[in-house]
Amino acid sequence: MGDASMGPNVSPPDSTAQQDSLFSMTDVFLISLITGLLTYWLFFRKKKEEVPDLPKVQTVAAPVRDSSFIEKMKKTGRNIVVFYGSQTGTAEEFANRLSKDAHRYGLRGMAADPEEYDLSDLSRLSEIDKSLAVFCMATYGEGDPTDNAQDFYDWLQEADADLSGLRFAVFGLGNKTYEHFNAMGKYVDKRLEELGAQRIFELGLGDDDGNLEEDFITWREQFWPAVCEHFGVEATGEESSIRQYELVVHTDVNMNKVYTGEMGRLKSYENQKPPFDAKNPFLAQVTENRKLNKGGERHLMHLELDISNSKIRYESGDHVAVYPANDSSLVNQIGEILGTNLDTIMSLNNLDEESNKKHPFPCPTSYRTALTYYLDITNPPRTNVLYELAQYATDPSEQEHLRKMASSAPEGKALYLSWVVEARRNILAILQDMPSLCPPIDHLCELLPRLQARYYSIASSSKVHPNSIHICAVTVEYETKTGRVNKGVATNWLKGKVPTDNGSSSLVPMYVRKSQFRLPFKPSTPIIMIGPGTGIAPFMGFIQERAWLKQQGKEVGETVLYYGCRREHEDYLYHEELGRFQQDGVLTQLHVAFSRDQAEKVYVQHLLKKNKENIWKLVHEGNAHIYVCGDARNMARDVQNTFYEIVAEFGNMSQPQAMDYVKKLMTKGRYSLDVWS
Repeated sequence: MGDASMGPNVSPPDSTAQQDSLFSMTDVFLISLITGLLTYWLFFRKKKEEVPDLPKVQTVAAPVRDSSFIEKMKKTGRNIVVFYGSQTGTAEEFANRLSKDAHRYGLRGMAADPEEYDLSDLSRLSEIDKSLAVFCMATYGEGDPTDNAQDFYDWLQEADADLSGLRFAVFGLGNKTYEHFNAMGKYVDKRLEELGAQRIFELGLGDDDGNLEEDFITWREQFWPAVCEHFGVEATGEESSIRQYELVVHTDVNMNKVYTGEMGRLKSYENQKPPFDAKNPFLAQVTENRKLNKGGERHLMHLELDISNSKIRYESGDHVAVYPANDSSLVNQIGEILGTNLDTIMSLNNLDEESNKKHPFPCPTSYRTALTYYLDITNPPRTNVLYELAQYATDPSEQEHLRKMASSAPEGKALYLSWVVEARRNILAILQDMPSLCPPIDHLCELLPRLQARYYSIASSSKVHPNSIHICAVTVEYETKTGRVNKGVATNWLKGKVPTDNGSSSLVPMYVRKSQFRLPFKPSTPIIMIGPGTGIAPFMGFIQERAWLKQQGKEVGETVLYYGCRREHEDYLYHEELGRFQQDGVLTQLHVAFSRDQAEKVYVQHLLKKNKENIWKLVHEGNAHIYVCGDARNMARDVQNTFYEIVAEFGNMSQPQAMDYVKKLMTKGRYSLDVWS
């Protein structure tokens, strides 16, 4: 009975609960399924819809179209392409001048950066009638290609292309004080011929130690007649002024869209994003700026740049590049002479819409910004600038003076050399000395070359200073033949970069350029460092690193320094630091030449000769690595000649054999140079 009485009372509720539970689970399942389907529909379906739009976004940059210079030449009716390998802008400038020349002969030219194109297309250039490739190739460092020509150089080395249909000419830009004078120009000229290309005019070798502008003009005035003869064309008229850019003045512009000194991306100085390079420099704060010398007229300085949180990495021997600014007083004087409101916002737009180079510098910007951060206003202008400016001189004698200096006649070249180059007249000095000359400021801005980054050997080791880069520099200041005082742009600008509490006025746009100037792989390998004056910079990094290696318990080889300065109590740089390194046993030999502390001048090469036996032993038996840093024109050459003498004497060799011995050391990376002229 009990079972009979419990059944009706308990069973129904239990059955109902079971049904409720089933509905709940079903509801949950259905809701989850619907939610999942909706999520999939909304998000995943949307992504599929977006896919067709992606190519539209990518076509704006059109990298595929731009990689073929042949297609571009066909599309725009060009038949001459002038490639440039440029580190400081001069080769690019020459390339632009040659491409503009072409119109005088019924031809059409374009200047091209080899980094932006596929150079294997050279084999197709013969598809274009009366086609010609010209190469303006600068040599950087110790016979290296410039950064933008590195890929082209690599391709030439590996290429087995048939270039038999290619007609070419090469103008090289180099400096005779360097060991590998015009190595890149010579290599391109030789290699193109090896690949079957036809040279239509001889290799030009420009020497920046002499008069590079004159070398270029002399080559150019013989180059074009050779082109005319080859293609059966004639000059259609005199050289004329053709504007490459048109001026647009912005009266109502959003100031957030205006460049204020950035090298690439707008507002990149306000919103910094790695990686940092030439087109995206890092704003480093100066944390230390101290004078190194205790006397004398010069100002030698040590600066420290904070690279914390930049992700910038460097090695001892690398170079730091800094973007300086022109002196505001020079900028203001140019504005006053030309009667211009320097704060006018403008753009210079390329008249050739197909050109990759839309503006000569970042636009829109103000004339003040352009003259301060983007344009070189302190170097003597080249002859093409004088030619273009001549039309704006209202005094006939001044106009004739300018045209004569821009001519290829011997007396014109001599006048340009004496009045502009040797007198070191910059654009401001020319405007001051020719009162009737008043060009439109927009044309002047079009003509002036870009202000280039300045390179300094890094004076620190990243092992010891991972968040800091040190610079050792001397301010450049001299009186010209006209009585003016010219100042080096970068060094005087850096001199004023004094650390402040808020740091705003002490920021330096910079990036690191890798170098081949490297310590030996094995710390036990002896090193001989030769660096007078500010040439000591990379060796401070080397010595710091050897000290760090020694602290890590590594066996460190002989570390020998030959340093030179004028007077011991005047400009002996890093005197205390070097003393400590010597005391700690890191710097095993320190030889210092004080050139003016005695009647007869003593230089580093004299000390090398004095210790010649020890030098030979370190090099020949110890497999020492030799490093030379500083002046290329005199010091580096004299040091190299001294090594020839030491090798000849102790190696029982003839002069040619000794020279070959030293050259082999260079080839093996055991004789390295970091020099400037």
